[in-house]
Amino acid sequence: MAWGSLGALVLILSAAAFTSTVTANSEGDALYALRRSLNDPDNVLQSWDPNLVNPCTWFHITCDQDNRVTRLDLGNSKLSGHLVPELGKLERLQYLELYKNSIQGPIPAEIGNLKSLISLDLYNNNITGNIPPALGNLKSLVFLRLNDNNLTGRIPRELIGVSSLKVVDVSNNNLCGTIPTTGPFEHIPLSNFENNPRLEGPELLGLVSYDTNCS
Repeated sequence: MAWGSLGALVLILSAAAFTSTVTANSEGDALYALRRSLNDPDNVLQSWDPNLVNPCTWFHITCDQDNRVTRLDLGNSKLSGHLVPELGKLERLQYLELYKNSIQGPIPAEIGNLKSLISLDLYNNNITGNIPPALGNLKSLVFLRLNDNNLTGRIPRELIGVSSLKVVDVSNNNLCGTIPTTGPFEHIPLSNFENNPRLEGPELLGLVSYDTNCS
């Protein structure tokens, strides 16, 4: 191989490594923003050191072969605090598992940027606010479990377009309106919507406004 070609190859490989490192660092920054927003009495996030090259060695984080974050596993970890919009920067995240904690505040709309997300498990927390319509952008989503929180507002009709959805559970909240009956909701049992005092349904298409009881 000529020296010129070899030099060009080295530059290409160096640029690729630099891009991977920068991306990993930005994902580490996003995760560290989450750490700063959470109270962690059992120090389960103690290994989350922002000075490391990437977050792939942190406990409760899984990465792919490109050192991109694919899983965040912090279920049942006694965490409290808030979610952060920076989570939307984890472009290859497939599993966001934060169930059975004491997390408060809203679901950031930026989670709708996670186009690879398969599972969003936020059940058994103290989450408030609406279910973001931006979750309708998650075309790979299979599991959406938001039950046992303090969510209000309507079930976003944008979710009807997520054909991959197999499990939706929003029971034990304070949602209003009617239960969708088309798209993936055709096969979701009514028990997954129960204990929402202002939620009616199933929706009678063309007969009842879906935002009933939401005023």
